[in-house]
Amino acid sequence: MNLLITGAWNEAEKHFPLLTESGHSLCFLQQEKDPLPCDPAWVEGVICNGLFLYHAIESFPRLRYIQLTSAGFDRVPMDYVREKRIEIHNARGVYSVPMAEFVLASVLERYKELSLFRAQQEEHLWKKRRGLRELAGKKVVIVGCGDVGAACAKRFQAFDASVVGVNRTVREVSSFDAVVGMDSLEDELQSADIAVVTVALTDETRGLVKARLLKPDAILVNISRGATVDLTDARCELLLDVFENEPLEEQSELWDRAIITPHNSFVGDGNADRLWHVIRENLERSHT
Repeated sequence: MNLLITGAWNEAEKHFPLLTESGHSLCFLQQEKDPLPCDPAWVEGVICNGLFLYHAIESFPRLRYIQLTSAGFDRVPMDYVREKRIEIHNARGVYSVPMAEFVLASVLERYKELSLFRAQQEEHLWKKRRGLRELAGKKVVIVGCGDVGAACAKRFQAFDASVVGVNRTVREVSSFDAVVGMDSLEDELQSADIAVVTVALTDETRGLVKARLLKPDAILVNISRGATVDLTDARCELLLDVFENEPLEEQSELWDRAIITPHNSFVGDGNADRLWHVIRENLERSHT
């Protein structure tokens, strides 16, 4: 297959010899916004992230295979992909581990007030804090029961929290104590101690999670896409790793309203090996 590979796959060049040995012809584009280094009519498959934000998918007349380095499909014109019956794969399962660890660490940091202890240490101040919370017995509501949601649920269950998943399809998932449909979302959010948003961004999920429904002492963690959460009149504590517009503008009020991380939850030292495994398996199984 004639493959256009972009720098969204960080370790791509390391695997070029094996891809070539497997019969693929390769062309590499480091920055997806740059001009194409090959004739788009040559391209049969792409390994990319946001390539089609800068290059119209219609300009690739022979395109029949897409491998994304991201978990979401929101940067791809999916109507066109379905219409042309283009085979498409995401990076399913690649980032679940670091994202779930990030969520757990972020919540524990707030429950155990570790940043305050660090600040006290800098002042050489010995002062106990009497309001520390426990995860045990808390209700965790996870919106989206895919790989990332399930990985989060598994870790919260290990801390004896009660974990409820809210999902478009209701099915039994071992990591959750219960999975309910989207029609129960508002009720579940109102009783949650912790809410974690992992659902993919689609037209249906835009603004799906209303932060104002959570009680003031609850924590809402968003690691999906910024647009999935409506932050209007939010009273709860906000831990936000993703935003509708990134990078977050310097003048944004969110800097003072939430605990902010720069879309970093997916980073982990095991990602590269997992991504290569996904790419290799999908190429080997491809029917194109």
